[in-house]
Amino acid sequence: MTQDSTSEPNKPNARSAAVTHGPNRAAARSYLRAAGMQDADFDKPMIGIVNTWSTVTPCNMHLDRLAKDVRAGIVAAGGYPVDFNTIVVTDGISMGTAGKKASLISREVVADYIELAIEGHQLDGVVCIVGCDKTIPAAAMALARMDIPGLVYYGGTIMPGVIGSKEVSVQEVFEAIGAHSAG
Repeated sequence: MTQDSTSEPNKPNARSAAVTHGPNRAAARSYLRAAGMQDADFDKPMIGIVNTWSTVTPCNMHLDRLAKDVRAGIVAAGGYPVDFNTIVVTDGISMGTAGKKASLISREVVADYIELAIEGHQLDGVVCIVGCDKTIPAAAMALARMDIPGLVYYGGTIMPGVIGSKEVSVQEVFEAIGAHSAG
């Protein structure tokens, strides 16, 4: 754990104090002030919110709304929330195209991104808001590698679509593709 002389290992903001405390960190504090931090916030644990929100897939497009509640919970618990977004590549769109090569590697990129954002800013904890089969393991991989308090918050299963009065899931769409291919 990186610390300067003003932080104590058992304080909830021991990691972020390496960024927020001491005369040599004045420039870092100036950036944080410009981003909205106030005097009292510098003694609070800084908690990252890594969000895989995107409008490209129904698995992730609602996650920005969940982040509002996470932010409020962090503030209510005495922390200071810091938001980051990351990429998402969905198999449902990329399958069967040259884009399929991006899908599996996106899991590694998301895990690396989470780790880089949290470690680079010396945050005290992280909540990863995820919504698909690549971002869930990516968040778990990052948390396992960082050894800080963290949580993977899954946004839930997507709702089926509706054709006429019938609900239709993506599974039924794939079955229909197979049936069409079979004649």
